Amino acid sequence: MTFFIALFVLLMQFIWLYIDDMLGKGLEWYTIAELLIFASANLVPLALPLSILLASLMTFGNLGEHFELVSFKAAGISLQKVMQPLIIMVTIISICAFFFANNVIPVANLKFYSLLHDIRSQKPAFNILPDVFYNEIDGYVIRVKKKIPREDGDLLKDVMIYDHVENQGNRHLTVADSAIMKISDDKTYFSIRLFHGIDYQEKYEGRRDKVYPLSRFAFKEYEMRIDMSGFKLNRTDEELFKEDYRMLNLEQLSNKTDTLTKYYEIRTEEFFNTISKNYLKKDTLLRVDNNVNYVEYKSIGELIKSLKKENINQAYNLALNNARTNKGRASAAMVEMDYQQESLLNIEVEWHRKFTFSIACIIMFFIGAPLGAIVRKGGLGMPVVISVIFFLLFWILSISGEKMAKEMVIEPYQGMWLATAVLFPLGIFFTYKATTDSAMFNIESYFGFIKKLFKKK
Repeated sequence: MTFFIALFVLLMQFIWLYIDDMLGKGLEWYTIAELLIFASANLVPLALPLSILLASLMTFGNLGEHFELVSFKAAGISLQKVMQPLIIMVTIISICAFFFANNVIPVANLKFYSLLHDIRSQKPAFNILPDVFYNEIDGYVIRVKKKIPREDGDLLKDVMIYDHVENQGNRHLTVADSAIMKISDDKTYFSIRLFHGIDYQEKYEGRRDKVYPLSRFAFKEYEMRIDMSGFKLNRTDEELFKEDYRMLNLEQLSNKTDTLTKYYEIRTEEFFNTISKNYLKKDTLLRVDNNVNYVEYKSIGELIKSLKKENINQAYNLALNNARTNKGRASAAMVEMDYQQESLLNIEVEWHRKFTFSIACIIMFFIGAPLGAIVRKGGLGMPVVISVIFFLLFWILSISGEKMAKEMVIEPYQGMWLATAVLFPLGIFFTYKATTDSAMFNIESYFGFIKKLFKKK
């Protein structure tokens, strides 16, 4: 129950995040449902640890509130023994979470991002508004003064249609007093029956004197059919998105790392070879004066002084051009190497994420179960407050660690395991306190301790 509640709350956040991309596109309900299903698979790594934390808090809080944990201990059953079957269950859930993160989430990401790309590229739904030049139809610009909905089609008043199909500017214009617009049942085209209007066409014949013939004909009734295929949702080939690191499992991430590492080494070696071949002083001087004998001079300075003045200037110009060329090569190589290094960092971060997700489920249980036994409050009151606090701590540490890892402040494994390193000792501490019946959240015990200190004084 807590898992679906957490997933629903996170899904609502997703909807508000991408609502601008979905509104006004005329999407079918099953397309939006498909997008939400793929997005919910990507939200499982957030919802599952939170739900385990909340469920364990509620379960052991109820047991403590109804003195059932006291009954267990009176019967000689320790808290660890009570937690043992749930530890086995949470371990099984964590193993399933690992396989889910490694096999299901990459496929869901592939379908989600490809569908989201297509939705973002989708044109807004067909909707002509009064006194607005509507240009969402490829090759046409339509303006109407008034629009009246009717059963047989919308009645348009004072219609103006620019035809830009041939990409020759405003050379074809149709105006009419009124029109009836109706969209076909399959929404592949819409027809406009124009009444009492004039069609203007300015012909282009390539004359040098730039005198163009103008044709004009009046009509009582004229029907235009305009294609609406551009308003359909066109699906992009998913193969174009498969190279992204978020769409890869562990094996594919390892192969991708090996490929990028080898490419990085090859490109680095090629760059150094290119620079070393183009950074030769004697070659520059040889291009200036072929009669120079390098053996006669002890240093490059003496060799330059032996040249004529015009040859020295020429040598310096050649050297400057060579240096500028090498600087441009170095800048281009640096951009490429930075991109490759960033890709390697993203892949390594994603590789560690597969494991941190499943380990987080176990850690959240070892925080929630002892805390529930200590707090001794069930229901959705105190457990929800404590769950939100620890989940926010987990989420902030995870995001901060990932960001620092991608900015190369710390190593990727350090950033991705930062939240685990902080919360795992807390889980051990809470388990110890719950085993020893510590009153951590009993305010009266703290007041009593302070009163004892003052009495001693």
